[in-house]
Amino acid sequence: VVLRPASGSRQQDAPGAADGLALASDPGGTLNFLAMVENLQGDSGRGYYLEMLIGTPPQALNILVDTGSSNFAVAGVPDPDVTSYFNPELSSTYRSQGIEVTVKYSQGSWTGVLGTDVITMPKGLDGSYTINIATILESENFFLPGVKWHGILGLAYDALAKPSSSVETFFDSLVRQAKIPNIFSLQMCGAGLPVSGSGTNGGSLVLGGIEPSLYTGDIWYTPIKEEWYYQVEILKLEVGGQNLELDCREYNADKAIVDSGTTLLRLPEKVFSAVVQAIARTSLIQEFSSGFWTGSQLACWDRTEKPWSLFPKISIYLRDENSSRSFRISILPQLYIQPILVIGDNLQCYRFGISSSTNALVIGATVMEGFYVIFDRAQRRVGFAVSPCAEADGSPVSEIQGPFTTADVASNCVSSVSFHEPVLWIASYALMSLCGIILLVLIVLLLIPPRCQHRYTDNDVVNDESSLVRHRWK
Repeated sequence: VVLRPASGSRQQDAPGAADGLALASDPGGTLNFLAMVENLQGDSGRGYYLEMLIGTPPQALNILVDTGSSNFAVAGVPDPDVTSYFNPELSSTYRSQGIEVTVKYSQGSWTGVLGTDVITMPKGLDGSYTINIATILESENFFLPGVKWHGILGLAYDALAKPSSSVETFFDSLVRQAKIPNIFSLQMCGAGLPVSGSGTNGGSLVLGGIEPSLYTGDIWYTPIKEEWYYQVEILKLEVGGQNLELDCREYNADKAIVDSGTTLLRLPEKVFSAVVQAIARTSLIQEFSSGFWTGSQLACWDRTEKPWSLFPKISIYLRDENSSRSFRISILPQLYIQPILVIGDNLQCYRFGISSSTNALVIGATVMEGFYVIFDRAQRRVGFAVSPCAEADGSPVSEIQGPFTTADVASNCVSSVSFHEPVLWIASYALMSLCGIILLVLIVLLLIPPRCQHRYTDNDVVNDESSLVRHRWK
């Protein structure tokens, strides 16, 4: 094993059929989901994106698909890291709302102006729709070198929309205008392929339902715990079939979410340490450098070798809709030991597709590339099924098994108090109000003439030119 600095391996975070839904195979269905198959391009290193036509006449842009945010935003001015941008002055249907908006991600941020315009999707729903759109005027660490997208499509709930939840999200607008079912599904096909390679891999964003050709076996559903991110409940993790034996609340500290805009599988620090120790203990590699686990180094093997046989599979247990049952989604090493760089003629270098997180467990692209993921907002659940494109050398690199009993875990692994952004805003306003009241009381006290003080002498007389208030305010 050769270890090298992880230059070029930068993580980028931005920053069965459901009842009553028309399927593509249903002759009575009004949605052509097959038209949406392979409408995405990209990879886990730089994100998966959808082509969209914005404005009149239409301007073509690639838009990153992100289930971990809720604003639809596009580059609105030239940027050295984007090849195209949306010019609202060239669109006769653009309407500015004159509202400034700033969005911060775990990596990167941008500031722009809200407006509305019409969009169409060449490989999406038929028709055009009027959508809230933010034109990005300034950004920091958001557009990165080598990315092939020019904007972001936030598909989470309106609770995360900026500057407030009153901004109707892209998908809510589609549900209302196109009258499609409140569900979408996502397949990302980059498993086992080079991260940030010269080409692009495929994927599918199915708006309004489920396409049967994009999965095999059954769909397993887990409830959405709270509608802001797609927050789910994780019961336990196994490495190489061995339970980590952590309190299940550690996996959900302070939330566990499904986020296509995050590159890696991110784990709370305590869970991350336990996973790394378990992998090191069960892998066939002795004295592996800590730099590989922290992302500062790549591990390189001879190109004729396949290192995946040296590592164990990782399983995540999710609570089933029947709360007394669970199911597990498993990823093989081909998903989390990721090829990223070729050195010379002989070496292929890999990165560790898992990282630590200070505030969430994030099921990002590292895991999602193994599955067809259904975001069933109508029934408040997220579904997972094995994706047929999740293969390496002809063998599946993901698995789903169940059901399992939940008798060995707590009845609730998610904290009942969820201090997410709306709550924090309320707390902030309450504290600001309290501070304002205290300040007002102090001002009133300063304005009231002092009583019960010592008798004034001639030298103590306060005249208009040197009033108490004026001196105090000075």
